[in-house]
Amino acid sequence: MDVDNVFHMTGGNGHTSYTNNSSLQKKASDMVKHITLETVQELYLTTTPKVLGIADLGCSSGPNTLSIIKDIVGAVQTASSKIMVPPPEFQVFLNDLPTNDFNSIFKSLPDFSKKLLNKERQDTTTTTTTPSIFIGGYPGSFYGRLLPNNCLNFVYSSYSLHWLSKVPPGLYDEKGMSINKGSIYISERSPKEVTQAYLKQFQKDFSLFLRARSKEVIQGGRMVLILLGREGPDHHVDRGNSFFWQLLSRSFSILVSKGVIEEEKVDSYDVHFYAPSKDEIEEQVRREGSFELTLFDMFEIERNNNDINESHGMTIAMTVRAIQESMISQHFGEGILDSFFEIYARLIDEEIAKEDIRPITFVVVLKKL
Repeated sequence: MDVDNVFHMTGGNGHTSYTNNSSLQKKASDMVKHITLETVQELYLTTTPKVLGIADLGCSSGPNTLSIIKDIVGAVQTASSKIMVPPPEFQVFLNDLPTNDFNSIFKSLPDFSKKLLNKERQDTTTTTTTPSIFIGGYPGSFYGRLLPNNCLNFVYSSYSLHWLSKVPPGLYDEKGMSINKGSIYISERSPKEVTQAYLKQFQKDFSLFLRARSKEVIQGGRMVLILLGREGPDHHVDRGNSFFWQLLSRSFSILVSKGVIEEEKVDSYDVHFYAPSKDEIEEQVRREGSFELTLFDMFEIERNNNDINESHGMTIAMTVRAIQESMISQHFGEGILDSFFEIYARLIDEEIAKEDIRPITFVVVLKKL
């Protein structure tokens, strides 16, 4: 499957859209927002550029994108006020794959500007000068060059880098048949070649990401990367990110048993996802050599039990649907989506009734050497 031309978060503002099903990602980014804002303030205070280039790589659509930009602009304005210099102009590069719903972002820009102006008027710690912000969309894969040399001071990427550039080709034999039958990701019954194929693809992709950013980010620039990961060396014992994929595989098996989809169709479906370990990330940073790792932290998103209208399983299922809908509907057809994710939600609720599922998230801060 051509990931670049198929994969995208569900656009628009509908019931299954990413706009209405990305609260978990927002909760995670908010948990480490202090790291993001402290990093960008330190960067600004040590370099005081007149134009601050900011990139959000894998920006998707919906309120999360411009929310973090607003916070970054506010943090820099506060820092500039403290040292009594005019705030910089902000050049914001919003990036995602070409199929992303950029239009929904552009439509929300007037409201974004209005909120920023209102914040300025209410904030007594800064001047009331409206910040100069120039925002553009830059479609393309961040596993290659996107922007000119030395145009970025700060790079932000949230919940994007665990998505690989493609399904690892090593998952298929010389006849094009899957060697990972019955699973859509790394599982206990997957042969070791499957794990090796995923690791090899991650190493290649993450190295390409770092190499491309090394050209675009100025010396001393920073990157804050938030991505899903795993705590230990083994994928299949991870009762977190890998386990969610196991439940997704089970959901497909249930549809096979009901005669809704064919087993061969499931065998030919694999996800372009990889949850790296800390060691695997550090190794690629060290090998590429353009960045210094200044902070590496791990955290878990606690379950929200306040929503009485929806089970936690359904919250997770709708979040995954907003992310995976494009890929699943391309391979299996749109007709299975509702029943498939109802099954998935039920399986999640059954599992968390036994023992909680706690996906691991990493926050990584890198400095350009």
